[in-house]
Amino acid sequence: MTPQLTFPHIGAGPVLCAAARRLVETSPTPSVRQLGQQEELCEPRSPVEFTVRMNEATGVQSIREALTRHNEEEESQEGETTEDEEPRACGVCGDLAKGYHFNALTCEGCKGFFRRAIKRSTQLRCRFQNKCSITKNNRRSCQACRFRKCQAIGMRQEMVMSEKEVKERRIRIQTRKRLDAPVELSSQQEETIQELLCSHRQSFDSAFYRFSGFRPMDRNALPVGEDESESELCSLSSTSLSGSFETPENQEHEEAGKKGSVFTALPHVADLTTYMIQDIITFSKSLRDFQSLNMEDQISLLKGATFEIMQIRFNVVFNTKTGIWECGHITYCINDAVRAGFQPLLLEPLLKFHHTLRDLCLQEEEYALMQAMSLFSPDRPGVQQHRVIDELHENLALTLKSWIDCKRTGPEKHLLYPKVMSCLTEMRTMNEEYSKRFCRSRTSSRTLSRLS
Repeated sequence: MTPQLTFPHIGAGPVLCAAARRLVETSPTPSVRQLGQQEELCEPRSPVEFTVRMNEATGVQSIREALTRHNEEEESQEGETTEDEEPRACGVCGDLAKGYHFNALTCEGCKGFFRRAIKRSTQLRCRFQNKCSITKNNRRSCQACRFRKCQAIGMRQEMVMSEKEVKERRIRIQTRKRLDAPVELSSQQEETIQELLCSHRQSFDSAFYRFSGFRPMDRNALPVGEDESESELCSLSSTSLSGSFETPENQEHEEAGKKGSVFTALPHVADLTTYMIQDIITFSKSLRDFQSLNMEDQISLLKGATFEIMQIRFNVVFNTKTGIWECGHITYCINDAVRAGFQPLLLEPLLKFHHTLRDLCLQEEEYALMQAMSLFSPDRPGVQQHRVIDELHENLALTLKSWIDCKRTGPEKHLLYPKVMSCLTEMRTMNEEYSKRFCRSRTSSRTLSRLS
Protein backbone atom coordinates (compact mmCIF):
# COMPACT_ATOMS: atom_id res chain seq x y z
CA MET A 1 0.00 0.00 0.00
CA THR A 2 1.51 3.30 -1.11
CA PRO A 3 1.80 5.89 1.73
CA GLN A 4 -0.19 9.07 1.16
CA LEU A 5 1.91 12.29 1.38
CA THR A 6 0.68 15.41 3.22
CA PHE A 7 2.02 18.93 2.66
CA PRO A 8 2.08 21.73 5.25
CA HIS A 9 0.09 24.88 4.49
CA ILE A 10 2.51 27.73 3.70
CA GLY A 11 0.30 30.70 2.85
CA ALA A 12 -1.25 31.06 6.28
CA GLY A 13 2.05 31.19 8.17
CA PRO A 14 3.93 34.40 9.10
CA VAL A 15 6.38 35.92 6.62
CA LEU A 16 10.01 35.49 7.74
CA CYS A 17 12.34 38.47 8.12
CA ALA A 18 15.21 39.09 5.71
CA ALA A 19 17.86 37.55 8.01
CA ALA A 20 15.82 34.39 8.54
CA ARG A 21 15.12 34.20 4.80
CA ARG A 22 18.83 34.32 3.96
CA LEU A 23 19.53 31.66 6.60
CA VAL A 24 16.97 29.34 5.06
CA GLU A 25 18.25 29.93 1.50
CA THR A 26 21.94 29.43 2.33
CA SER A 27 21.55 26.40 4.65
CA PRO A 28 21.85 22.97 2.97
CA THR A 29 18.42 21.37 2.67
CA PRO A 30 17.87 17.79 1.75
CA SER A 31 16.06 17.12 -1.52
CA VAL A 32 13.91 14.13 -2.35
CA ARG A 33 16.82 12.48 -4.16
CA GLN A 34 19.15 12.98 -1.22
CA LEU A 35 16.46 11.62 1.02
CA GLY A 36 16.28 8.53 -1.18
CA GLN A 37 20.04 8.07 -0.95
CA GLN A 38 19.82 8.32 2.81
CA GLU A 39 17.03 5.77 2.78
CA GLU A 40 19.41 3.32 1.16
CA LEU A 41 21.63 3.60 4.21
CA CYS A 42 18.76 3.70 6.65
CA GLU A 43 15.46 2.42 5.36
CA PRO A 44 12.30 3.40 7.19
CA ARG A 45 11.09 0.86 9.61
CA SER A 46 7.40 1.58 9.02
CA PRO A 47 5.07 3.46 6.63
CA VAL A 48 4.51 6.13 9.25
CA GLU A 49 8.22 6.92 9.45
CA PHE A 50 8.40 7.09 5.64
CA THR A 51 5.51 9.57 5.58
CA VAL A 52 7.19 11.82 8.14
CA ARG A 53 10.44 11.90 6.16
CA MET A 54 8.65 12.80 2.91
CA ASN A 55 6.66 15.53 4.62
CA GLU A 56 9.86 17.10 5.96
CA ALA A 57 11.50 17.11 2.55
CA THR A 58 8.55 18.46 0.61
CA GLY A 59 7.72 20.94 3.42
CA VAL A 60 11.17 22.55 3.30
CA GLN A 61 10.99 22.78 -0.46
CA SER A 62 7.52 24.37 -0.31
CA ILE A 63 8.73 26.96 2.23
CA ARG A 64 11.64 27.85 -0.04
CA GLU A 65 9.34 28.29 -3.03
CA ALA A 66 6.95 30.47 -1.02
CA LEU A 67 9.77 32.72 0.19
CA THR A 68 11.09 33.04 -3.35
CA ARG A 69 7.68 34.18 -4.57
CA HIS A 70 7.47 36.69 -1.68
CA ASN A 71 10.87 38.18 -2.61
CA GLU A 72 9.80 38.58 -6.21
CA GLU A 73 6.61 40.38 -5.12
CA GLU A 74 8.62 42.76 -2.89
CA GLU A 75 11.02 43.57 -5.73
CA SER A 76 8.15 44.30 -8.06
CA GLN A 77 6.50 46.55 -5.44
CA GLU A 78 9.75 48.46 -4.87
CA GLY A 79 9.96 49.22 -8.56
CA GLU A 80 6.46 50.73 -8.59
CA THR A 81 5.94 54.26 -7.14
CA THR A 82 2.62 55.91 -6.45
CA GLU A 83 1.74 59.47 -7.25
CA ASP A 84 2.20 60.55 -3.62
CA GLU A 85 5.71 59.06 -3.45
CA GLU A 86 6.93 60.70 -6.66
CA PRO A 87 9.60 63.35 -6.00
CA ARG A 88 8.23 66.85 -6.47
CA ALA A 89 10.16 69.14 -8.76
CA CYS A 90 10.75 72.85 -8.26
CA GLY A 91 8.55 74.94 -10.51
CA VAL A 92 11.45 77.26 -11.33
CA CYS A 93 14.56 75.13 -11.92
CA GLY A 94 13.34 71.55 -11.66
CA ASP A 95 15.39 70.72 -8.58
CA LEU A 96 13.95 68.69 -5.70
CA ALA A 97 11.26 70.79 -4.01
CA LYS A 98 10.99 70.78 -0.24
CA GLY A 99 7.58 72.39 0.00
CA TYR A 100 5.52 75.46 -0.82
CA HIS A 101 7.31 78.77 -0.41
CA PHE A 102 5.64 82.12 -1.04
CA ASN A 103 2.60 80.35 -2.56
CA ALA A 104 4.55 78.11 -4.99
CA LEU A 105 6.26 74.71 -4.97
CA THR A 106 9.99 75.50 -5.07
CA CYS A 107 13.34 74.29 -3.83
CA GLU A 108 15.28 75.93 -1.03
CA GLY A 109 17.61 77.67 -3.47
CA CYS A 110 14.85 79.39 -5.42
CA LYS A 111 13.09 80.32 -2.19
CA GLY A 112 16.16 82.17 -0.94
CA PHE A 113 16.75 83.74 -4.35
CA PHE A 114 13.21 85.12 -4.51
CA ARG A 115 13.50 86.60 -1.00
CA ARG A 116 16.82 88.27 -1.82
CA ALA A 117 15.50 89.56 -5.13
CA ILE A 118 12.52 91.21 -3.42
CA LYS A 119 14.70 92.90 -0.81
CA ARG A 120 17.34 93.93 -3.37
CA SER A 121 16.97 97.47 -4.68
CA THR A 122 18.80 96.92 -8.00
CA GLN A 123 16.91 96.23 -11.22
CA LEU A 124 17.47 92.79 -12.77
CA ARG A 125 18.12 92.70 -16.52
CA CYS A 126 18.55 89.86 -18.97
CA ARG A 127 21.55 90.06 -21.35
CA PHE A 128 19.74 88.10 -24.01
CA GLN A 129 16.11 88.08 -25.16
CA ASN A 130 14.40 87.44 -21.78
CA LYS A 131 13.79 83.83 -22.84
CA CYS A 132 16.50 82.00 -20.92
CA SER A 133 15.70 78.41 -19.94
CA ILE A 134 16.15 77.99 -16.20
CA THR A 135 17.42 74.61 -15.01
CA LYS A 136 19.20 73.29 -11.97
CA ASN A 137 22.60 73.69 -13.61
CA ASN A 138 22.22 77.18 -15.15
CA ARG A 139 19.80 78.85 -12.70
CA ARG A 140 22.52 81.27 -11.57
CA SER A 141 23.36 82.44 -15.09
CA CYS A 142 20.39 84.79 -15.56
CA GLN A 143 18.77 86.23 -12.45
CA ALA A 144 16.22 88.26 -14.40
CA CYS A 145 14.70 85.28 -16.17
CA ARG A 146 14.84 83.24 -12.97
CA PHE A 147 12.96 85.96 -11.09
CA ARG A 148 10.45 86.26 -13.92
CA LYS A 149 9.81 82.53 -13.77
CA CYS A 150 9.34 82.74 -10.00
CA GLN A 151 6.57 85.25 -10.57
CA ALA A 152 5.12 83.16 -13.38
CA ILE A 153 4.58 80.08 -11.20
CA GLY A 154 2.76 82.17 -8.58
CA MET A 155 5.36 83.30 -6.04
CA ARG A 156 3.90 86.37 -4.31
CA GLN A 157 5.95 89.40 -3.37
CA GLU A 158 3.71 90.48 -0.48
CA MET A 159 4.39 87.22 1.36
CA VAL A 160 8.05 88.11 1.87
CA MET A 161 8.50 89.56 5.37
CA SER A 162 10.37 92.82 5.85
CA GLU A 163 13.34 93.19 8.18
CA LYS A 164 11.08 94.62 10.88
CA GLU A 165 8.68 91.70 10.60
CA VAL A 166 11.56 89.22 10.72
CA LYS A 167 12.88 90.79 13.93
CA GLU A 168 9.43 90.76 15.52
CA ARG A 169 9.01 87.11 14.55
CA ARG A 170 12.36 86.22 16.09
CA ILE A 171 11.40 88.03 19.28
CA ARG A 172 8.12 86.10 19.44
CA ILE A 173 9.93 82.81 18.93
CA GLN A 174 12.47 83.62 21.63
CA THR A 175 9.73 84.71 23.99
CA ARG A 176 7.80 81.51 23.35
CA LYS A 177 10.91 79.41 23.96
CA ARG A 178 11.64 81.31 27.13
CA LEU A 179 8.10 80.76 28.39
CA ASP A 180 8.09 77.08 27.49
CA ALA A 181 11.51 76.47 29.03
CA PRO A 182 11.53 75.32 32.65
CA VAL A 183 12.17 78.31 34.89
CA GLU A 184 14.70 78.02 37.69
CA LEU A 185 15.61 80.52 40.35
CA SER A 186 19.11 81.87 40.06
CA SER A 187 21.44 81.81 43.03
CA GLN A 188 21.09 85.57 43.39
CA GLN A 189 17.28 85.34 43.42
CA GLU A 190 17.34 82.58 46.03
CA GLU A 191 19.68 84.67 48.17
CA THR A 192 17.35 87.68 47.84
CA ILE A 193 14.32 85.63 48.87
CA GLN A 194 16.11 84.18 51.89
CA GLU A 195 17.24 87.64 53.02
CA LEU A 196 13.73 89.08 52.71
CA LEU A 197 12.17 86.08 54.41
CA CYS A 198 14.59 86.26 57.34
CA SER A 199 14.03 90.01 57.75
CA HIS A 200 10.27 89.57 57.55
CA ARG A 201 10.20 86.89 60.23
CA GLN A 202 12.45 88.85 62.57
CA SER A 203 10.43 92.07 62.26
CA PHE A 204 6.84 90.80 62.04
CA ASP A 205 5.04 89.21 64.98
CA SER A 206 1.81 87.78 63.57
CA ALA A 207 0.58 86.95 67.10
CA PHE A 208 1.36 90.50 68.31
CA TYR A 209 3.02 89.20 71.48
CA ARG A 210 5.33 92.21 71.64
CA PHE A 211 2.45 94.66 71.35
CA SER A 212 1.88 95.64 74.98
CA GLY A 213 1.47 98.76 77.07
CA PHE A 214 -1.01 100.26 74.62
CA ARG A 215 -3.91 102.50 75.45
CA PRO A 216 -7.24 100.66 75.52
CA MET A 217 -10.01 101.01 72.98
CA ASP A 218 -13.48 102.13 74.04
CA ARG A 219 -16.05 100.06 72.19
CA ASN A 220 -19.00 101.21 74.31
CA ALA A 221 -19.87 104.02 71.92
CA LEU A 222 -21.06 102.34 68.74
CA PRO A 223 -20.48 104.03 65.40
CA VAL A 224 -23.35 104.73 63.08
CA GLY A 225 -24.78 101.58 61.53
CA GLU A 226 -23.19 99.09 63.99
CA ASP A 227 -25.23 96.85 66.24
CA GLU A 228 -24.26 95.10 69.44
CA SER A 229 -23.46 91.78 67.75
CA GLU A 230 -20.86 93.43 65.55
CA SER A 231 -19.42 95.20 68.58
CA GLU A 232 -19.04 91.91 70.45
CA LEU A 233 -17.51 90.24 67.41
CA CYS A 234 -14.59 92.65 67.19
CA SER A 235 -14.01 93.15 70.91
CA LEU A 236 -10.72 92.76 72.69
CA SER A 237 -10.12 89.53 74.52
CA SER A 238 -10.02 89.38 78.29
CA THR A 239 -6.26 88.80 78.36
CA SER A 240 -5.56 92.00 76.45
CA LEU A 241 -7.82 94.01 78.72
CA SER A 242 -6.37 92.66 81.96
CA GLY A 243 -2.69 92.06 81.30
CA SER A 244 -1.56 95.05 79.28
CA PHE A 245 -2.33 98.02 81.46
CA GLU A 246 -0.08 97.65 84.49
CA THR A 247 1.88 100.85 84.03
CA PRO A 248 1.02 103.93 86.11
CA GLU A 249 -0.02 105.73 82.96
CA ASN A 250 -2.52 103.03 82.11
CA GLN A 251 -3.84 103.00 85.65
CA GLU A 252 -4.47 106.73 85.33
CA HIS A 253 -6.44 106.04 82.14
CA GLU A 254 -8.52 103.45 83.94
CA GLU A 255 -9.22 105.84 86.83
CA ALA A 256 -10.16 108.54 84.37
CA GLY A 257 -12.47 106.09 82.65
CA LYS A 258 -14.17 105.31 85.94
CA LYS A 259 -14.75 109.00 86.50
CA GLY A 260 -16.66 109.20 83.25
CA SER A 261 -14.05 110.01 80.63
CA VAL A 262 -14.79 108.25 77.31
CA PHE A 263 -11.90 106.52 75.51
CA THR A 264 -11.92 106.73 71.74
CA ALA A 265 -10.32 104.27 69.33
CA LEU A 266 -7.88 106.87 68.06
CA PRO A 267 -5.29 106.54 70.88
CA HIS A 268 -5.27 102.77 70.54
CA VAL A 269 -4.94 102.95 66.74
CA ALA A 270 -2.10 105.44 67.18
CA ASP A 271 -0.27 103.02 69.48
CA LEU A 272 -0.85 100.17 67.03
CA THR A 273 0.42 102.28 64.13
CA THR A 274 3.55 103.27 66.06
CA TYR A 275 4.23 99.62 66.87
CA MET A 276 3.84 98.61 63.22
CA ILE A 277 6.03 101.47 61.95
CA GLN A 278 8.85 100.46 64.29
CA ASP A 279 8.74 96.91 62.92
CA ILE A 280 8.72 98.20 59.33
CA ILE A 281 11.80 100.32 60.04
CA THR A 282 13.51 97.25 61.50
CA PHE A 283 12.60 95.28 58.39
CA SER A 284 13.95 97.97 56.06
CA LYS A 285 17.21 98.56 57.92
CA SER A 286 18.03 94.85 57.87
CA LEU A 287 18.18 94.86 54.05
CA ARG A 288 21.60 95.44 52.50
CA ASP A 289 20.21 97.23 49.46
CA PHE A 290 18.33 99.65 51.70
CA GLN A 291 21.43 100.36 53.79
CA SER A 292 23.42 101.16 50.64
CA LEU A 293 21.15 104.15 49.88
CA ASN A 294 21.74 107.61 51.29
CA MET A 295 19.79 108.80 54.31
CA GLU A 296 17.51 111.11 52.31
CA ASP A 297 16.35 108.29 50.06
CA GLN A 298 15.85 105.95 53.02
CA ILE A 299 13.55 108.48 54.67
CA SER A 300 11.66 109.13 51.42
CA LEU A 301 11.12 105.43 50.76
CA LEU A 302 9.92 104.75 54.30
CA LYS A 303 7.54 107.71 54.31
CA GLY A 304 5.98 106.57 51.06
CA ALA A 305 5.79 102.82 51.73
CA THR A 306 4.86 102.61 55.43
CA PHE A 307 1.09 102.54 54.85
CA GLU A 308 1.40 99.95 52.05
CA ILE A 309 3.70 97.60 53.96
CA MET A 310 1.44 97.92 56.99
CA GLN A 311 -1.58 96.77 54.95
CA ILE A 312 0.41 93.86 53.48
CA ARG A 313 1.29 92.71 56.98
CA PHE A 314 -2.25 93.15 58.25
CA ASN A 315 -3.46 91.01 55.35
CA VAL A 316 -1.54 88.04 56.74
CA VAL A 317 -3.85 87.93 59.78
CA PHE A 318 -7.07 88.83 57.92
CA ASN A 319 -9.95 86.35 58.02
CA THR A 320 -12.05 86.61 54.87
CA LYS A 321 -14.98 84.66 56.35
CA THR A 322 -15.50 86.95 59.34
CA GLY A 323 -13.91 90.14 58.02
CA ILE A 324 -11.78 90.39 61.17
CA TRP A 325 -8.05 90.94 61.62
CA GLU A 326 -7.00 88.26 64.12
CA CYS A 327 -3.89 89.74 65.72
CA GLY A 328 -3.24 87.07 68.29
CA HIS A 329 -4.99 88.00 71.55
CA ILE A 330 -6.51 91.08 69.88
CA THR A 331 -9.08 91.24 67.11
CA TYR A 332 -10.06 94.22 65.00
CA CYS A 333 -12.95 94.92 62.66
CA ILE A 334 -13.55 97.72 60.18
CA ASN A 335 -15.75 99.58 62.68
CA ASP A 336 -12.75 100.09 64.94
CA ALA A 337 -11.31 102.31 62.24
CA VAL A 338 -14.60 104.20 62.13
CA ARG A 339 -14.32 104.77 65.88
CA ALA A 340 -10.82 106.15 65.28
CA GLY A 341 -12.24 108.80 62.97
CA PHE A 342 -11.69 107.28 59.51
CA GLN A 343 -14.41 107.87 56.97
CA PRO A 344 -16.39 104.77 55.87
CA LEU A 345 -16.08 105.96 52.27
CA LEU A 346 -12.31 105.37 52.48
CA LEU A 347 -12.56 102.16 54.50
CA GLU A 348 -14.82 100.36 52.02
CA PRO A 349 -12.14 99.98 49.27
CA LEU A 350 -9.60 99.05 51.96
CA LEU A 351 -11.76 96.16 53.15
CA LYS A 352 -12.34 95.06 49.56
CA PHE A 353 -8.59 95.14 48.95
CA HIS A 354 -7.92 92.85 51.92
CA HIS A 355 -10.50 90.37 50.67
CA THR A 356 -8.98 90.38 47.18
CA LEU A 357 -5.39 89.96 48.34
CA ARG A 358 -6.20 87.31 50.93
CA ASP A 359 -8.13 85.25 48.37
CA LEU A 360 -4.88 84.81 46.41
CA CYS A 361 -3.57 82.57 49.23
CA LEU A 362 -0.07 83.99 49.00
CA GLN A 363 2.90 82.28 50.57
CA GLU A 364 5.21 83.89 53.10
CA GLU A 365 7.91 84.46 50.48
CA GLU A 366 5.45 86.26 48.23
CA TYR A 367 4.32 88.54 51.05
CA ALA A 368 7.97 89.41 51.77
CA LEU A 369 8.62 90.18 48.10
CA MET A 370 5.53 92.40 47.96
CA GLN A 371 6.80 94.41 50.93
CA ALA A 372 10.21 94.85 49.30
CA MET A 373 8.65 95.91 45.98
CA SER A 374 6.53 98.48 47.79
CA LEU A 375 9.56 99.74 49.71
CA PHE A 376 11.85 100.14 46.68
CA SER A 377 9.52 102.30 44.58
CA PRO A 378 11.60 104.79 42.54
CA ASP A 379 8.75 107.29 42.07
CA ARG A 380 8.36 108.24 45.72
CA PRO A 381 8.52 111.99 46.44
CA GLY A 382 12.00 113.15 47.36
CA VAL A 383 13.89 110.17 45.93
CA GLN A 384 17.28 111.06 44.42
CA GLN A 385 18.78 107.74 43.26
CA HIS A 386 16.01 106.90 40.81
CA ARG A 387 18.07 104.60 38.57
CA VAL A 388 19.44 102.50 41.44
CA ILE A 389 16.06 102.08 43.11
CA ASP A 390 14.36 101.35 39.78
CA GLU A 391 16.85 98.55 39.12
CA LEU A 392 16.20 97.10 42.57
CA HIS A 393 12.45 97.24 41.98
CA GLU A 394 12.77 95.51 38.60
CA ASN A 395 14.94 92.73 40.04
CA LEU A 396 12.41 92.14 42.80
CA ALA A 397 9.57 91.95 40.26
CA LEU A 398 11.51 89.39 38.18
CA THR A 399 12.27 87.41 41.32
CA LEU A 400 8.59 87.32 42.23
CA LYS A 401 7.68 86.20 38.70
CA SER A 402 10.33 83.45 38.74
CA TRP A 403 9.25 82.31 42.18
CA ILE A 404 5.63 81.94 41.06
CA ASP A 405 6.65 80.06 37.90
CA CYS A 406 8.89 77.68 39.86
CA LYS A 407 6.99 77.04 43.06
CA ARG A 408 3.37 77.43 42.03
CA THR A 409 1.43 74.66 40.31
CA GLY A 410 -1.89 74.53 38.54
CA PRO A 411 -3.45 76.74 35.88
CA GLU A 412 -4.08 79.61 38.32
CA LYS A 413 -0.36 80.35 38.60
CA HIS A 414 -0.33 82.06 35.19
CA LEU A 415 -2.64 84.81 36.50
CA LEU A 416 -1.17 85.10 39.99
CA TYR A 417 1.64 87.49 39.10
CA PRO A 418 -0.56 90.06 37.30
CA LYS A 419 -3.07 89.84 40.16
CA VAL A 420 -0.35 90.60 42.71
CA MET A 421 0.85 93.55 40.64
CA SER A 422 -2.73 94.78 40.39
CA CYS A 423 -3.05 94.66 44.18
CA LEU A 424 0.15 96.68 44.55
CA THR A 425 -1.21 99.29 42.15
CA GLU A 426 -4.54 99.45 43.98
CA MET A 427 -2.78 99.83 47.31
CA ARG A 428 -0.65 102.62 45.88
CA THR A 429 -3.81 104.47 44.83
CA MET A 430 -5.33 104.11 48.30
CA ASN A 431 -2.09 105.33 49.87
CA GLU A 432 -2.17 108.51 47.81
CA GLU A 433 -5.84 109.09 48.63
CA TYR A 434 -5.28 108.62 52.36
CA SER A 435 -2.30 110.99 52.25
CA LYS A 436 -4.41 113.69 50.61
CA ARG A 437 -7.18 113.34 53.19
CA PHE A 438 -4.66 113.42 56.03
CA CYS A 439 -3.06 116.61 54.73
CA ARG A 440 -6.49 118.23 54.41
CA SER A 441 -7.41 117.27 57.97
CA ARG A 442 -4.16 118.71 59.30
CA THR A 443 -4.75 121.97 57.42
CA SER A 444 -8.33 122.31 58.65
CA SER A 445 -7.43 121.42 62.25
CA ARG A 446 -5.13 124.43 62.52
CA THR A 447 -8.09 126.78 62.06
CA LEU A 448 -10.06 125.21 64.89
CA SER A 449 -10.03 126.83 68.31
CA ARG A 450 -8.77 124.93 71.32
CA LEU A 451 -11.20 123.13 73.54
CA SER A 452 -11.41 124.64 77.08
